Amino acid sequence: MEFGKDYGKPEMFATAVMREIKDGEIVFHGLASSTPMVVMKAAKALGKDFTYVTLSDGVDHDWNRPPYVASTLTENTYTGSVATFGLDEIFDLYASGKGDIAFLSCLQIDKTGRIAMSYVGGDYDHPKLRGPGGAGSATLTPVTKRTIIWKTAHDKRTMVEHVEFATTSPAVDKEFTLITPLCIFRKPVGEKLLKLECIFPYTTVDEVKENTAWVIDETEVPVMAPPTEEELAALKKVDPNNILAFEF
Repeated sequence: MEFGKDYGKPEMFATAVMREIKDGEIVFHGLASSTPMVVMKAAKALGKDFTYVTLSDGVDHDWNRPPYVASTLTENTYTGSVATFGLDEIFDLYASGKGDIAFLSCLQIDKTGRIAMSYVGGDYDHPKLRGPGGAGSATLTPVTKRTIIWKTAHDKRTMVEHVEFATTSPAVDKEFTLITPLCIFRKPVGEKLLKLECIFPYTTVDEVKENTAWVIDETEVPVMAPPTEEELAALKKVDPNNILAFEF
């Protein structure tokens, strides 16, 4: 474990994501999302009362079943589900204003919250890196009450000054959040730029600035409290195979 403590970056990151979930909410994450998968199960273990939907089509699957692989396309996110919900139905649910949180990721993001999921480098027909494209990101970001981008890397290749080809961008009238292993950025409703909201216990504002390509104006921000014993216990309970470490 890093830092000579009971937690490292994966646990702090997961805790920050978990703290975003409120009772009564409908919460979604997409494919290739092993970190949010562990977080959702841990939030259930903590007793949070929310509805969990994924692209594996299961609603509120049996969270007691520990993930055994990092994939989110296994029976582990389906067995014990109270209902089957297809992708088209998820899109309809969120477009009708009933979905509360969409946990999404990206290849790159800039200071306005524009994200690249289609490609990075080169041009559209000849990219250096081809991504999965719009899919849920382009559909859900404009209509979701709270879009939360999770990214397990924080460096200048990822947090760029300007995304060259934006797959989607935040809605001005909705909350938009970026969580990284170092900090949380948030774009308040009605504003156009991400602001540094808080940092994690093992970093500094200067380190965040050094690893972010856009200019950060904030000089002092709160430090998020470290994971509690209960939060760490919930993560260990649902993740004995340490799937959480897969993306770090």
